[in-house]
Amino acid sequence: MNRYIDAFINAFTGTVDWTWKSILFEVPWYTNYFWGLIAISLFVWLLEIVFPWRKNQSIFRKDFWLDGFYMFFNFFLFSIAISGFYKVLQVGFEDLGITDKTFALINPSSWPMWLQLVVFFILLDFVQWFTHTLLHKYPILWRFHKVHHSVKEMGFAAHLRYHWMENILYKPLKTFAVMILFGFEPEQAYIVHFIAIAIGHLNHSNIKITWGPLKYIINNPVMHLYHHAYDLPEGKYGVNFGISLSLWDYIFKTNYIPEDSGTIPLGFPGDETFPKDFIHQNTYGFKKEKEA
Repeated sequence: MNRYIDAFINAFTGTVDWTWKSILFEVPWYTNYFWGLIAISLFVWLLEIVFPWRKNQSIFRKDFWLDGFYMFFNFFLFSIAISGFYKVLQVGFEDLGITDKTFALINPSSWPMWLQLVVFFILLDFVQWFTHTLLHKYPILWRFHKVHHSVKEMGFAAHLRYHWMENILYKPLKTFAVMILFGFEPEQAYIVHFIAIAIGHLNHSNIKITWGPLKYIINNPVMHLYHHAYDLPEGKYGVNFGISLSLWDYIFKTNYIPEDSGTIPLGFPGDETFPKDFIHQNTYGFKKEKEA
């Protein structure tokens, strides 16, 4: 038992220490997610200001500050809070003889680093696309995902406006997928993570980008806006589930872009009664919904 307690404490304090050192620029710049997130956010926000898609949308759009808080809460505060629990699970698996290489199907360590990163990126994105479809398909998961879809005006910070329970679902699935294929993260995986943050920010931004012919591979703000559309095609529980890549939506026929004005209403039926503050939004999913 002491081993588990020590693992929890060490993971928690280690994450706090790393975050604090990141704030003070005491970690390698290429692994500094704190200031990296801020730099990407400011850059995309500047693009929104200079090249706005919806020109009547305020620079400080509706829920701008709430989404900013979500961004740091989900990316740092919750990560600190949950770090100890994940470490305890890891120690528990090790006690059962299960390590990060137990289920690995291949050993890509001999591959060129660029190939490791490309496969790693594609694998993670597919797992996230699949997980995202589950959040929409099953009511018990949709109750938590409603936080993300309660956004009424789109902007870069909406990218990380989501219920912390989504981390509980996403992270184990992503970790398991990496273990199955790699047995480890590529040494330079930070490149993939920063690219994913940048694409996610752009997809939620008030900028009109389609990437030309690459729209069938890379997700974009026009496509993702329709993911947040209030009115969905009849019989659909969601469309355009892609995270970084649009590829999966075109392959599995979940793509939908009827027009590109950017003026469609966002949200979901009944969102007028959805909580507007952080605390109540994060307790909403635990309550039984009253069906209309």
